[in-house]
Amino acid sequence: MGNYHFIGIKGSGMSALAQILHDMNEHVQGSDVEKQFFTQRPLEQKGIPLYPFDRNNIKHDQQIIVSAAYGEDHEEVQRANELGLNVKKYPTFLGEFIQQFTSVAVTGSHGKTSTTGLLSHVLGSAFPTSYLIGDGTGKGEEDSTYFVFEACEYRRHFLNYKPDYCIMTNIDFDHPDYFKDVQDVFSAFQEMAMQVKKAIVACGDDEYLQGIHANVPVVYYGFGEDNDFQARNVEATAEGSKFDVYVRNNLYGTFIIPGYGKHSVLNALAVIALCHYENVSADVVATHLKTFQGVKRRFSEKKIGNQILIDDYAHHPTEIAATIEATKQKYPTHKVVAIFQPHTFTRTKTFLNEFAESLKQADAVFLCDIFGSARENTGSLTINDLIELIPGATLATEDSIEVLKEHEDSVLLFMGAGDIQKFQQAYEQLLYA
Repeated sequence: MGNYHFIGIKGSGMSALAQILHDMNEHVQGSDVEKQFFTQRPLEQKGIPLYPFDRNNIKHDQQIIVSAAYGEDHEEVQRANELGLNVKKYPTFLGEFIQQFTSVAVTGSHGKTSTTGLLSHVLGSAFPTSYLIGDGTGKGEEDSTYFVFEACEYRRHFLNYKPDYCIMTNIDFDHPDYFKDVQDVFSAFQEMAMQVKKAIVACGDDEYLQGIHANVPVVYYGFGEDNDFQARNVEATAEGSKFDVYVRNNLYGTFIIPGYGKHSVLNALAVIALCHYENVSADVVATHLKTFQGVKRRFSEKKIGNQILIDDYAHHPTEIAATIEATKQKYPTHKVVAIFQPHTFTRTKTFLNEFAESLKQADAVFLCDIFGSARENTGSLTINDLIELIPGATLATEDSIEVLKEHEDSVLLFMGAGDIQKFQQAYEQLLYA
């Protein structure tokens, strides 16, 4: 039995990995800043000890896993080095850990978390499956056949992994604080493709993924006729999205998913293709696609009075457009009110015009101040630069959030990767006051 200490345990990947090791009967504890994060709740529910950062947390018998966000200057890392302990960065440890299983990496600029969650749910219904999802959810099964995990392209972290399979959802320019342009992103995915051991399942509707080369078969999915797995006859119903799947132009089955929007159908197609490759029957896949409850902060809904409040992680123009499209499909008779908090000054500046175009698809727009990050807390840009590009857009603050009451019978779409939840919480408190 191992004795693990996690430095930065509240990070989404770190939290999930800690849960997995705990489920596999390892001794796990961790430290982090004292601020509340939604990722710590499952840790607390499992009784995993959490401590504030302190060099005295480090003991002689521990294996140290450190978040990629922290360097050699961190007090606990320094103490671990002084004691001569085995210190591994999260991506390094995970890359070694997955070799025990048939591993499936899920990567892409958008849709990683939802697709990882969906695959974990469906594959886990057929075989013992451990999984690590980017929303902070992790589950370990001691006798796992499969390990499904989210593989992030940021800073090329996913190059630490050599998975059996890799699902690639799309390639888009994001993380402009690291990647130079979309070609730089593509080069990272191309390098990742060369590390996959059995097969790649890629979205063939994505122009960049069409150019991926690998030493293993590449199976394509999408709406286009050239794909190995093609969705046809897509229909929005009260249950969700209904569609037929053709495998190399032969009808494979009809499937229903609870989600809406083209991106939801594509995510499901990726899962169907991977399961087909691993001989999971179409009936099993269809049954469990229907029952997927979603992942945290991805189109999470609640109804209060005549309004529907949705919390979503969308923080890139492509994701915002997809989320608004899905909302309009599910609620065609409602107005859509977007409350958006940009995440990082670099991303906001790089995609300023694209953000404006995506947000214009909503019926009304409220913008919160830009959420900085540990890497960059300030910038010359302000939220007013974005407000000026969207007719009728208004600044939203926790104090002025009451204005949302005026939008009766509407869907309020709270979007962002920062702390947009505090605006929704402030509004809910007003409604319940």
